Amino acid sequence: MKRFLEQYIGDTRGITAIEYGLIAGVLALGIMSAVGGVATQIKAVFTSITAVLHG
Repeated sequence: MKRFLEQYIGDTRGITAIEYGLIAGVLALGIMSAVGGVATQIKAVFTSITAVLHG
């Protein structure tokens, strides 16, 4: 049992996958917030264009 625990603690094969997963999550959050900000600005532009065309 002690040997198994030592091997389990020393096993680093899954660490890289976890790191890549965390990096991908942070990038996804950054992209979503950037796209959300751009979408809000585009909506404002189209709203003002619509107001000018109808007014």
